Amino acid sequence: QLQLVEFGGGLVQPGGSLRLSCAASRFTLDNYAIGWFRQAPGKEREGISCINKHGRDADYADSVKGRFTISKDNAKNTVFLQMNNLKPEDTAVYYCAPLRGCGGTYFLAQGSSWGQGTQVTVSS
Repeated sequence: QLQLVEFGGGLVQPGGSLRLSCAASRFTLDNYAIGWFRQAPGKEREGISCINKHGRDADYADSVKGRFTISKDNAKNTVFLQMNNLKPEDTAVYYCAPLRGCGGTYFLAQGSSWGQGTQVTVSS
């Protein structure tokens, strides 16, 4: 199974920053596009950002565009999500997963499964 481990979440004040990490131990990320998702209480999980397998092209949901930056370090087998100017509405559990591709859709790659996610809470 293609499962990733997310970490780096926490409690931050509005306007603050966090950097999330997404790591793989059983497969190499350079074969996959990777997406970040989030699920807020009472809402469906939504895709917010993705990056292609080479780490050169990225896509963002309108809700995070200009504030979040995704990056991929294939040498470290890790994908990062730098989150700046955080807002209370960014509060959610954040997940990452391998995708079929990165280009406006967030279809999981065959064999992908969800990890435990990492909680991000934005509150004063």
